[in-house]
Amino acid sequence: MRLLVLGLVSLGVTGFAHTHPRLLSKIPEASLKGRPCFAEPPSGPTSRSFSLPQSRTAALTSVEPSVYNLQPTPVTAPKLLVSRRGGAVATATGSDAGVKQTLKVGSFFFLWYLFNIGYNIYNKKALNVLPLPWMVGLVQLSLGLLYVFPLWLFGIRKAPKLSLQNVKNILPVAAMHAMAHITAVISLGAGAVSFTHIIKAAEPAFTSLFSALFLKQYFSPVVYASLIPVMGGVAIASLTERKFSWLAFNSAMLANTASAGRGIFAKKTMKEPQGQNMDPANLYAVLTILATLIMAPVAFLVEGSKLKPAWEAALAVTSQRQLINYIVSSGLYFYLYNEVAFLALDSVHPVTHAVGNTIKRVVIIGASILVFKNPITLQGYIGSAVAIAGVLLYSLAVERTKKRN
Repeated sequence: MRLLVLGLVSLGVTGFAHTHPRLLSKIPEASLKGRPCFAEPPSGPTSRSFSLPQSRTAALTSVEPSVYNLQPTPVTAPKLLVSRRGGAVATATGSDAGVKQTLKVGSFFFLWYLFNIGYNIYNKKALNVLPLPWMVGLVQLSLGLLYVFPLWLFGIRKAPKLSLQNVKNILPVAAMHAMAHITAVISLGAGAVSFTHIIKAAEPAFTSLFSALFLKQYFSPVVYASLIPVMGGVAIASLTERKFSWLAFNSAMLANTASAGRGIFAKKTMKEPQGQNMDPANLYAVLTILATLIMAPVAFLVEGSKLKPAWEAALAVTSQRQLINYIVSSGLYFYLYNEVAFLALDSVHPVTHAVGNTIKRVVIIGASILVFKNPITLQGYIGSAVAIAGVLLYSLAVERTKKRN
């Protein structure tokens, strides 16, 4: 819980700097003669800029909830601080801006990994004592709203403004988001955390298949060839898993299918206007609200009658305070790691994003092995390494193909 509080403080600082950069650097122009003011930057090439709608669409066409393929935040040339008398007063150096950007991105990636590890650990602990994945998954979705609603209420973040048509456009994406979440939770509860993440490494294969079938979008032979080590590694790891579970395997595969479906729906529906103040963070918040509303009736229908006896059985092996801590922490970690992923991947190049996401999966698998002591054979380690390396090659191959086109 202390790590969660520390992470929230760090996220508040870095998130504010990300969303309000001008408040930290703007110096108003003097209205009196002789006082310093900002002059326009010298003419010349500046870095490219990206429109928000493109990043918004890319945010939802990713291969998993934490991989958003957002475009880098545009960087403009520094403005020169001059006096009206003609003398130069100060200039923003590129090195200072580079250091600040590095620290900001580094903070985002650190929090992304921290919250992701926290979610996987506390989620597994909660499911070990309360094996109700639908109810636990529902609480995890809804708890994120307790974080974002106060931000809107107190004006810390601009609240989104949506029409009924905007909601209808986003609804299919939210449905796939809910399905991807609950199937992943079921898989994590039924098997080892490391095993689930190895299976989820096969997600790019589903994305490529669905893109070809429904969007008529095809990649180069190099991209498809990079999927061979992914599928081969997953097969090796699955065959050598000591505690193999068909429920964990099938649920993880369904999670891959739902994530790929979310990308397909996103590409088809995100071309329409999505309302006001729909930046990446608010877009994820709206998706969470809709996914919660979709998932709630199903969760109570499937596990509502089991809740009371399962809760009483859980209290026989742990305290109520500890059980609530597991569930609440997993929910907050889940929301925060997704939001930080938006912020992190909105600030880096897609190649950096691909490397970062690959490292994230390695970190989660390693952390789960250390915490839960689940045994993995040598062949399992080899299969995991091959699959994860294949995911990295796939991401790099896709980015290279985009550049050529």
